Amino acid sequence: MNETNEQQSLDLLSSEQLGEALEAVLFASGYPLSFEKLAQTFQKTEKEMRCFAEEYAKAYNQSSRGILFLILDDSCQLCSKGEYKEYIRTAMGIKSSGKLSASCLEALAIIAYNQPVTKAYVEQIRGVDCSWAIGTLCDKQLIEMKGRLDAPGKPILYGTTEEFLRVFGLRSLEELPTVSSALPLAEKGKQTTIEEASGAVD
Repeated sequence: MNETNEQQSLDLLSSEQLGEALEAVLFASGYPLSFEKLAQTFQKTEKEMRCFAEEYAKAYNQSSRGILFLILDDSCQLCSKGEYKEYIRTAMGIKSSGKLSASCLEALAIIAYNQPVTKAYVEQIRGVDCSWAIGTLCDKQLIEMKGRLDAPGKPILYGTTEEFLRVFGLRSLEELPTVSSALPLAEKGKQTTIEEASGAVD
């Protein structure tokens, strides 16, 4: 099939066929695929691709399956349902659950609700050194470098990743559950607090 015929074939896909093709592509990938990439693949605009994926995901997730169709910030992905994780671990011979420690979860929560923040900012709130926790979260690709603070030493600013959204089943940071004002500092004093904490080593 030449390029012209392939283009015509993509244009003639019905909604059902497009959904099946999208599912096949995501299954084969194993990773989130951006709407930009999918739009290029199926000869659609990004807006058309996102709208289609969101509608398809609603119908897909209402059916009885062991797989979830996740819509993330700028991408989508297929992943297994959490309730079947023990079967998956057994089948794949995974002995460690890979659960995060309490210190990692606390650091992750601080970063998620206040990002982008420095390591020193996290340590100021927790009151302990967070080098190990930050390193572990980076290794697990739950957080990443988002730039550097314009302050002495240019400390690294950290924020959450798409992997964070996928792991916690969120489409965007806007879906984070609300918390008491005790965790995220008041917005008015947030920048000052970050700058005051920036003197510590990354």
